Amino acid sequence: METMPQTSTTSQAAAARLVRPFQRTLLRWYGRHQRPLPWRKTRDPYKILVSEIMLQQTQVDRVIPKYHEFLRRYPTVHELARARVRELRNVWYPLGYNVRPLRLRTIARRVIRQHGGKIPDSYDGLIAMDGIGRYTAGAVLSFAFNRDAATLDTNVARLLQRYFGASTNRRLWELAQRVIPRGKGYEINQAMMDFGAAVCTARRPQCSTCVLRRSCRSYPYAQPPAASRARRRRRD
Repeated sequence: METMPQTSTTSQAAAARLVRPFQRTLLRWYGRHQRPLPWRKTRDPYKILVSEIMLQQTQVDRVIPKYHEFLRRYPTVHELARARVRELRNVWYPLGYNVRPLRLRTIARRVIRQHGGKIPDSYDGLIAMDGIGRYTAGAVLSFAFNRDAATLDTNVARLLQRYFGASTNRRLWELAQRVIPRGKGYEINQAMMDFGAAVCTARRPQCSTCVLRRSCRSYPYAQPPAASRARRRRRD
């Protein structure tokens, strides 16, 4: 799929007209097609944090079995804080990026030392910890504490870029916050992730059957019109 030509940043007025159908259609789609992922069965901020760190640059199907194994071995921040490096890496294997479990242990120790063993429920408290960036902080706030906090992983960024025609990281973060209906941060964030993973994919997006195509700014550029394709066939 070709991305629509970028002539200027999407105007505020145009974006406002696109937000409502985006929210309504995406939440309806999510209600029918949401993935039954194990970390969606909990609101425990520790378990949510573990899942988010594991999912960094790692496919969901690889994470699921290790997520269960990791939490059986380290069910709380206290067990994780006491973990030995060698053991921790063995439990983590073969997810790769082996600095991640060590960062999780560092976070666990700081949570115990500075927050009484409880994961902070504020953006500033989360972002202050090494290993927790803007996305992970937003994910924990949204999925564990039910806050209307923006998240922007690869799938969400791709979806927002195509649908709204946004081109800058700053604009994508603004949109990620703007599309959240009040009190629906958990649902819309999960919906965008699932939609980007299943429909608005990187290589073969399902544009012709996409439920968002009527208002998507990129859809007219997704493929040549039928008449153009016919002319092209005649020339070949």
